[in-house]
Amino acid sequence: MGRLTGKSTIITGAASGIGRAAAELFAAEGCDVLAVDRPGSDLTFSHAQIRVMEQDIAQDEAPANIVGAALAAFGKLDVLYNNAGVSNSTLAAQMDDAQWDWVMSINLRAVFRLSREAIPHLVKSDHGRIISTSSVMAQGTDYGLAAYCASKSGVVGLTRNLALELGKFGVTANAIMPGAIATGMTRASFANEDIAAIWAKKSPLRRLGQPIDVARVALFLASDDADFVTGQAIAADGGLTLRV
Repeated sequence: MGRLTGKSTIITGAASGIGRAAAELFAAEGCDVLAVDRPGSDLTFSHAQIRVMEQDIAQDEAPANIVGAALAAFGKLDVLYNNAGVSNSTLAAQMDDAQWDWVMSINLRAVFRLSREAIPHLVKSDHGRIISTSSVMAQGTDYGLAAYCASKSGVVGLTRNLALELGKFGVTANAIMPGAIATGMTRASFANEDIAAIWAKKSPLRRLGQPIDVARVALFLASDDADFVTGQAIAADGGLTLRV
């Protein structure tokens, strides 16, 4: 029996990278998964337990549509994994409102709105979990990442408050802070071998992270093993932040 047998999960940003790895891992562990990503994404999976849904999570109707689809498919909801995220590289002085709002709408506002929609159903579960992908940049900085850093810091703050408010219902809330992970978002940068080597060297493990490295942390947080873990922001960074 898998670690998530009998559980049902929503995973956003599931078409690639961390989200895809998590969807496949969760399904392999016996979980019913609703894999969500924007229209036109590659949502082809081999696991029969993975249902798919094309949905822009920034749209006003997205939370009700997504949670409703999960309930229609599985009859209940145990785990919400807010994984979808975007970034841009624009200095604060040059960033317009539309650029700021785009990052915030997906990285933070959608996390809040989808969590809010899911909470009434998670509190009915005996295994309620909210997991959200933040970033080591929630605690760090870099040029051009004002909106990204602010949004990912917001995810950590929101997670802590959700943990406080939902603890009495037995629902946990945790965030994962990936470091340098070879995903769709970073593919262009890490395609440059020199850049990839620099970031690999920053890690004491001397390698870039892979999506499965983060998915395994999400699996732990979704499983019974994490029953007493809540309100935490766990770095999955290969030790990157040890020297920052």
